[in-house]
Amino acid sequence: MLRKTCILLCALMVTLTHASPQQTLQQLIDDEWQLRMRNNPLFATSNGVHDYNHLLPDVSDVQQQKYREQQAALLTRANAIEQDKLSQNEQINLGLLKWILEDRITGIDNGHSRINMNTFTDFTSSAVRGIEQMPLKSVQDFDNYLARMRALPTYFKQHTAWLQKGLDTGLTQPKIVMQGIAPVIARQVYDNPTESRLYSTAEKYITNLPESQRNRYLQQVKQAIEQHVTPAFAALRDFLQQQYIPNTRESVGIVDAPGGKDYYASQIKWYVTTTDYSAEQIHQIGLTEVARIKAEMLDLMKEVEFTGSFTEFQQFLRSDPQFYAKTAKELLMHATFIANRIDAELPRFFGKLPRLPYSIQPVPDSIAPNYTTAAYWPAPIGGDSAGTYVLNTYQLDQRPLYELTALTLHESVPGHHFQNALSQELEGVAPFRRKLYLSAFGEGWGLYTEKLGVEMGVYDSPYEHFGRLSYEMWRACRLVIDTGIHAMGWTRQQGLDYLSDNSMLSLANVRAEVDRYISWPGQALSYKMGEIKIWELRNRAEKALGEQFDIKAFHDLVLSNGAVTLHMLDDSVNRYIREATKD
Repeated sequence: MLRKTCILLCALMVTLTHASPQQTLQQLIDDEWQLRMRNNPLFATSNGVHDYNHLLPDVSDVQQQKYREQQAALLTRANAIEQDKLSQNEQINLGLLKWILEDRITGIDNGHSRINMNTFTDFTSSAVRGIEQMPLKSVQDFDNYLARMRALPTYFKQHTAWLQKGLDTGLTQPKIVMQGIAPVIARQVYDNPTESRLYSTAEKYITNLPESQRNRYLQQVKQAIEQHVTPAFAALRDFLQQQYIPNTRESVGIVDAPGGKDYYASQIKWYVTTTDYSAEQIHQIGLTEVARIKAEMLDLMKEVEFTGSFTEFQQFLRSDPQFYAKTAKELLMHATFIANRIDAELPRFFGKLPRLPYSIQPVPDSIAPNYTTAAYWPAPIGGDSAGTYVLNTYQLDQRPLYELTALTLHESVPGHHFQNALSQELEGVAPFRRKLYLSAFGEGWGLYTEKLGVEMGVYDSPYEHFGRLSYEMWRACRLVIDTGIHAMGWTRQQGLDYLSDNSMLSLANVRAEVDRYISWPGQALSYKMGEIKIWELRNRAEKALGEQFDIKAFHDLVLSNGAVTLHMLDDSVNRYIREATKD
């Protein structure tokens, strides 16, 4: 296989010998894109490419080795391109593509496939969501829908084989977090197939078919759930309960697993999109930020004339009924009202607004107990659905209303939905950039918008301001806890205590968050590190431009290229400043 790949690479190099750097790059982008569509049908569907809607990805060991060879061949071609002869946009295309290819190769080498489940997402939820997002407009669409459901057992078995390989090599999730994940999988095993989200999705769109065919297809969907989907989840449930969890590691830090140090270093690089910081440096940045935010919190306590201690104020906010919705509908209505107020302020801060709408929905009941407070689910390109801000309505006494403004800014507009929608609408860029998500950029932007909400005037009370500070504290604590657990030997209890002592998060959220950091090393670092960089760049631009600084122009610039690395964003702002200050 390697020899065949080398022959193909050599043939391509000969073909492109007389091509310009621009032509060579475009051919590389096209080849990578087509290869990615074939290798990942779920990704293809989300990008509006429907040629593979009947398939799920092949994630077998053999296919992964083939995939690594393909990525290495593409990277060799990318490294041979003369970057200085490309336009600025082409240089971004090339830089991002090389970044992605390098990460894929590193991920395979470091065994990322062996840790394919965490408390936030896993291969089961991404597969189900990928099936749900398929177009269902025709008989062929429903045939594809059925084919994907029938392919789930093989797809799950391949991922289970990677989990088993993780057991064999010692690279596993910790037992404590898997004990929280396993019940989520078990809840997908339905006695009645009509309770499945996949059935309700089909039922929603069945009216697109001729009436004479609707009952037949609904029956086939039920059968596919009974005979393929439910058995796939049941087999995975049994594997986790009987084989995986009893043999996973007791320690929580990835550094304790074989190859864990390299694994964590690669996670920092990917999620912070830079190699400038070590785990120790990030830990110290976190401690500094926690101290700064804590001082602001204490000042706000004085403003509301609370006379007790910080701990007593935490208890007050966590327990007083005035801060909690009584029903799921009430919580969703509060979020909707806040979102509408934010929408009204957007034209003052942004020159370009996205066309794609978004909705606010509850987190599905089947995953809510172990899910985070909220999330943003992007819409597929060219699909029939809007972006979705999902809000967890499970345990309402753990979902304080004073945090809801910051949360809504982050997940909807001008946070994740705003940024993702604009990225999908980019013109004149390589197609892979429209759905590219780099966490330091995306999550950094989301956290930046929480503080931007102060300028927008959408925080109504000191308690909502405190909620924003609590959320900023939460992200600062992540720097300390994530590095503490995965690089410095912290225990889970140390992480729980640190987050509980310093933030206003409810205790249920504290548990869910710390288990998320344990199960997803490095990802939690991206929020604060990205936000710090965006504010640094804004302050730099404001200082350099003085009265010429335009907040709309700055925001449009930051979002103009979609997701980029922090170094690329820094270069972009520096160019903007140079051009704006030319005589």
